[in-house]
Parts: sequence; structure tokens; C-alpha cells
Amino acid sequence: MAESFGVDAERYDRARPRYPGALVDRIVAAAPGPDVLDVGCGTGIAARQFQAAGCQVLGVEPDARMADMARRFGVGGGVDVATFEAWDPAGRTFDAVVAGQAWHWIDPVAGAAKAAQVLRRGGRLAAFWHVFDQPPEITEALVTVCRRVMPDSPFNLRAMKERAAMDVYQELFTKAADGIREVGGFSEPEQWRFDWEWSYTRDAWLDQMPTQGLLTQLPADRLAEVLEGVGAAIDAMGGSFTMRYATVAVTATRTGSAQLAAPHRQPLTGSD
Repeated sequence: MAESFGVDAERYDRARPRYPGALVDRIVAAAPGPDVLDVGCGTGIAARQFQAAGCQVLGVEPDARMADMARRFGVGGGVDVATFEAWDPAGRTFDAVVAGQAWHWIDPVAGAAKAAQVLRRGGRLAAFWHVFDQPPEITEALVTVCRRVMPDSPFNLRAMKERAAMDVYQELFTKAADGIREVGGFSEPEQWRFDWEWSYTRDAWLDQMPTQGLLTQLPADRLAEVLEGVGAAIDAMGGSFTMRYATVAVTATRTGSAQLAAPHRQPLTGSD
């Protein structure tokens, strides 16, 4: 699944939300210089935002289709096609290592160890995710139709209804922070949170849905059924809705020598 997002890279870039400017600015301000490594850069959404803030960005992306799109859309430092765990930095070092919607595809210890390897002293590691609370009407429609068209889904559909999104994501944040602590050589990990809202029309939300990990590998006929069910729910709400987002970064500063070498584990880098 980690390498399924390039199936429709243009849609991914068009429909996926951007990151709060305040997040980008805070990471840039906390880094000792402008050289940024964007891990799991996808089509370059975050990379372009960091470039606009004055940074020089190199991307690492396992999906060649996404990497090609990132290059065409102007990631000026280039994009290396590799999983982060297997990527060869070739002696290059950076002032910040960032990962937007990607760090959960990376082994948290191996990823932190590789970041420690390439960060200059005082450099900033920042992995960040969008956490969104969609209206309950949309969640109900999505879960109902997914139970019908994908009964063997590996995703916990019940949790989508019964657990707050932030509680689910907090497990990812904790794993990321624990990996940083285990590697050593970093300051105590922090969480930075940025709350914001975005209004979606029916068409705009249905355009984004096929880029979500739950649906990227679904056959076209089943995907159409999911979109029809969710679209009907949005129609019943008046054709649009407001999504509440919290973008959360797990971040730490490179302070000294890492205690561990990167373990040999199955690479899982990707973008979601």
C-alpha cells in the first residue's frame, strides 16, 4: 500500500491538502540552515512549501511515478527514488529532515537512525500528519458502504466510528517519539499542533477520497460504489461541509551521537 499512491499522482497532488504555513515557518525557524530532506516526498507538496519559505529541498520517494511528478512540479533539489531505510545519502547532510504524511510507513527506529546520520548538529527532525474529524454523517456513510464492498479490509472500520481521530493518530505519534528516544542523539521529542479548517464541496471531497490509503487499491467498480454512498451523504448535508484539521508534528533536535545503528528491517517508506 505504501507504494500505491502513485496510481493517480496528478489527482494526489491536486486534491491533497497543503500544510499550515505556521508549521513550515516554525520548522524553518528551528533549523540551523536552509537545507531540507523531505522523506516520502510524494508529488512534492511539502517540498514546494519549504522551497517557498527559502529552503533548498531534496526529496526521497520510493514511488517513481510520484517522484517524477515532484520533479515536474518543481522540487528544485531533485528527488532520489528509494525507500528511506535503503537510501544512500552519499555523504550529504541537512539542516532539517521532514516527512509529511509518510513517517508511519517507515520503521520508527531505522528512520530516526537514518535521520541522525544525515542531520547536522542542531538539525531538526519533524514528522507531521493531518488529523481530521469529518462530520459523523460522512463517517457513517463511509463505514456502511466499506463494510459492504470491502468486508475483508485490514482497516478497523469500527474504530472509524467509535474512536476520535486524534486518539488513533496519537499511537503513531508515540511510536515516532519512542523511535527517536531509542536511537538517542536527539532532544526530547515534542508535539507541535496547528488547528485549521477547510470547506469542501461534494466534488472536491470525492476527488480526494481515491488518494486515501483505505481506497487506493480498490477496484474501480467498488470505488465508484464508495464514492456514490459518501456523495449521497454530502448531498443530504447541502452539498458541502467544513472539515476540522489538526496538523501535528513530532519533532526533535539533533544534539549528539546516536546510540544505535539503523537496524536491518523491511523498508516501508511511502506517502499517505
